[in-house]
Amino acid sequence: MSPDSQNSGSAAAGAKAESIAIPSDALIIVPVRNIVLFPAVIAPITIARAKSIAAAQQALREQRPIGILLQRNTEIDDPGPDDLHRICTIANIVRYITAPDETHHIVCQGVQRARILDFLPGTPFLAARVLHIPEPTTTSPEIEARFMNLQRQAIEAVQLLPQAPPELVGAFQATTSPGALADLTASYMDIKPQEKQEILETIDLASRMEKVSRYLAERLEVLRLSNEIGQKTKAALDERQREVLLREQMATIQRQLGEGEGKSQEVAELSAAIDKAKMPPEAESQARKELRRYERMPEAAAEGGMVRSYLDWLIDLPWALPDEKPIDIREARRILDEDHFGLEKIKARIIEYLAVRKLAPHGKAPILCFVGPPGVGKTSLGQSIARAMARPFVRVSLGGVHDEAEIRGHRRTYIGALPGNIIQGIKKAGSRACVMMLDEIDKMGRGIQGDPSAAMLEVLDPEQNGTFRDNYLGVPFDLSRVAFIATANMLDTIPGPLQDRMEIISLPGYTEDEKLEIARRYLVRRQLEANGLKPDQATIEDEALRSIIKGYTREAGVRSLEREIGKALRHAAVQIAEGSSSKVTLGTRDLTTVLGQPRFEGEIALRTSVPGVATGLAWTPVGGDILFIEATRVPGKGGLILTGQLGDVMRESAQAALTLVKSRASQLGIDPSLFEKSDIHVHVPAGATPKDGPSAGVAMFTALSSLLTNRTVRHDTAMTGEISLRGLVLPVGGIKEKVVAAAAAGLTRVMLPARNRRDFDDIPQGARDKLEFIWLERVDDAIAQAFDPAKEPAAAR
Repeated sequence: MSPDSQNSGSAAAGAKAESIAIPSDALIIVPVRNIVLFPAVIAPITIARAKSIAAAQQALREQRPIGILLQRNTEIDDPGPDDLHRICTIANIVRYITAPDETHHIVCQGVQRARILDFLPGTPFLAARVLHIPEPTTTSPEIEARFMNLQRQAIEAVQLLPQAPPELVGAFQATTSPGALADLTASYMDIKPQEKQEILETIDLASRMEKVSRYLAERLEVLRLSNEIGQKTKAALDERQREVLLREQMATIQRQLGEGEGKSQEVAELSAAIDKAKMPPEAESQARKELRRYERMPEAAAEGGMVRSYLDWLIDLPWALPDEKPIDIREARRILDEDHFGLEKIKARIIEYLAVRKLAPHGKAPILCFVGPPGVGKTSLGQSIARAMARPFVRVSLGGVHDEAEIRGHRRTYIGALPGNIIQGIKKAGSRACVMMLDEIDKMGRGIQGDPSAAMLEVLDPEQNGTFRDNYLGVPFDLSRVAFIATANMLDTIPGPLQDRMEIISLPGYTEDEKLEIARRYLVRRQLEANGLKPDQATIEDEALRSIIKGYTREAGVRSLEREIGKALRHAAVQIAEGSSSKVTLGTRDLTTVLGQPRFEGEIALRTSVPGVATGLAWTPVGGDILFIEATRVPGKGGLILTGQLGDVMRESAQAALTLVKSRASQLGIDPSLFEKSDIHVHVPAGATPKDGPSAGVAMFTALSSLLTNRTVRHDTAMTGEISLRGLVLPVGGIKEKVVAAAAAGLTRVMLPARNRRDFDDIPQGARDKLEFIWLERVDDAIAQAFDPAKEPAAAR
C-alpha cells in the first residue's frame, strides 16, 4: 500500500472512531509483532497498520492509555483475539511522530501489567476489558539475594557491551525495586520476543528474577567470549596493520631508491623458471612453497639468500629427460677401436652393454666397474662409452671422500650447505641421461661423519636409485637413467655389498708391444700438441720408443711412458724454438743425452747368476711386478733369518719352504748336516716396501734348493705359487697381472700352478706369444724346470 492510500485509510478510520465511543473501563489495544514493552520502560514503537494508527490516534485524542500486546504469529497482518497473548503492558503515549517518509511512530512508557479479560466487539480497532496486575511488594532474603546478583550481572553485561551508554549503568545502580530491575534488565537483553513475553507473564518476583538471571548468564558468557575474541582479533589486526604500514613505508623507500620493483620482478622470473623446469609434482610443490616464503621475506633477511640458492638448484637441475638418439653399435665399435688399442675382451663387453641399452633403453642396466692398475685407460673407456651413447660425460672423484654428506648432501639448516657430489655431477652434465664416472671408488674412507660407501649403495642400486633423496634437495630425484661407471685400482677396500651391485671388469697391464702401439698412435701425437709441436717438426723412432719402454719405465700402464715421451719432445721443442733445427728426429742414441742413463736393464740376469737367487712374481695394487728371493748360508746352529719387511703369511711360506727342503734333502742330494751347522738367511730386496702373501712359496723353495745344491736358477724364468708341506703347488691370484709383468720385464718362461690353467684365457695375447708356460703340480716339477742344465756355476769351477 502506498503512503497516500495508507494516510487516506488512516483518516477514514480516525473519522469512524470519532463516532464510536469506547467505554472508559476498556483499554485500547495496539498489537505488535517483535517488541515487548515492560512497565517503567520507555520505548519507541513503529506502527504501520491502519487499525493500529487509528487506535493510537484515538487514545491520543482522548488522553487515555493503550495496551501494548504481542501477537503470537508475526506473519498475520490483521490479528484477531485468538492470535494475541493475554498479558499486555498498559502504557502512556509520550509522543506521536509522523516521519517525512509518512511512517508513524509512538514513544510509549510502560505503566503496569494487565490481563485481557475479553475483547469488545464492533470497534474499528482492538479494545478489551482488562484486569490490572499490581506489582508484588513482598520481600525476603532470597529476593534480596537474587536482586543483588541480578544487579551485578546487569552492570557487568552493560560494561561488556561495545557501545553501551554510561547512563545505563547508572540506571541499573539506581533501581531499588526487584521487579523494576528484572523488567529493566529484560527489556535491554538480546533475547527472542517470545522469551521476553514469558518474563512479562511471570508475576512472581523470585521466579521472574530467576528467569532473567538465567537468560542473562547465557548472554554474559557469550559477551565474555566475544570480548576475548575481539581483543585477540584487535591485537592481531594491530600487528598486521603495523606490518603492512612498515612494508608500505619500506616499499616507498625502495621506490625512492630505485629498488621498488626488483623483488617482485625476481619472483615473477623464478615462477616462470619453475614452470619451464618440468619438475615432478612433489618437487614443484616444494619449489612453490619456498618461492612463497621467499616472496614474503624482507630484502635484508639472512635466510633469503639460502632460500634463493635452494630455488636456483631446483630450477637448474635437469628434471626432464632429453630426446635420446638410438645407439649405433657399429659407430660405438669404431669409437672404441679409435680411442683404445688392444683390450679386445673389454671392448667386446662394452659393446654387449651398449647393445642391451639399445634394445632395452628403460631397463635396469648393470653398473660397470673397471678394475686395474693406474694408467691402463679406465677413465678414457668411460669417455668412449659416453661418445658411443651420444650422452654428456661427467666425472665424480671419490678418492679421499670420508663424509656421507659428500654423497647425500648437507641439510639446508647448515651454513654453506650444498647438494652431494651425485646431484652436483647431474647439474654439471646438464642431463638426467648422462654417463657418470665414479672415479677411484676404492679410495673412499670412513670418518665420524658416516660411511660414504653405505650412501653409495642406494646410488648404485637400480631398484632404489629411481627415488634417490638428497638431503639438501629434500625431494626425490630419479637416477635410474644415469649410466654409472666406476673405476678402482683394487677390490680389497670396496665393501662386499657395494661390490655386489657392480659388474667387475678387470683391465690387465699392457705388454711391451701394446705399449709401443699406444705410444705410436696416441701418446706421441698428444705430447706434440701439448708442447706446441707439429708432426713434421719432431718425430721419435720406433726403436727409441721401445728403448724408453724397456730402459726408462716399468709400469702396468702408460703414464710414465707418456711423461718420458713428453720430456724427449720438450728437448726437441727447445732446439726448434732456438732456431738451431727445423726438424728433430729422436733415435736410440739420443736418449742418453735427453733422458739420462737407463734406469732398468739386465737386472734379472745379473741377480740370478749365482746360486740361491730365484725370480718370483708378485701382485701389487698398481699391477704385477717381479720379485727376487735371495738366500745365503752362514755358519750357525740351524736358524732361519728372514728380512725384507715380510708379512706374517710370507714368513710362514719361508718356514714351510725350508721344512720342505729338509724333508727332501736326500732326493736333492743335500748333506743333512748342513742344516745343523748353518744358519740360513732369506732376504727379499726392496726392503722399504712391505710384502705379504703365500704366492712366493715356490720361489722360496727354489731359491733354498738352489743355495743348498749349489745350482743356479735360469735367469729367463719367473715363478709363482703357494706350496704345501706335502710338496703340492697350490693356486694363487693375480695370474694375469703377474704374467704381463713377466713379459714386460723381458722374461721368456713362467712357472705357474697347474690349477691356475683356468686363468690362461684372461692373459693378453701379446704376453702369451712372448712366454713359455710351465704348469706345476708339485715342487718336483719346479726343480726339474728351474735350474740351469749345468750342474755347477762357472764361478765355482
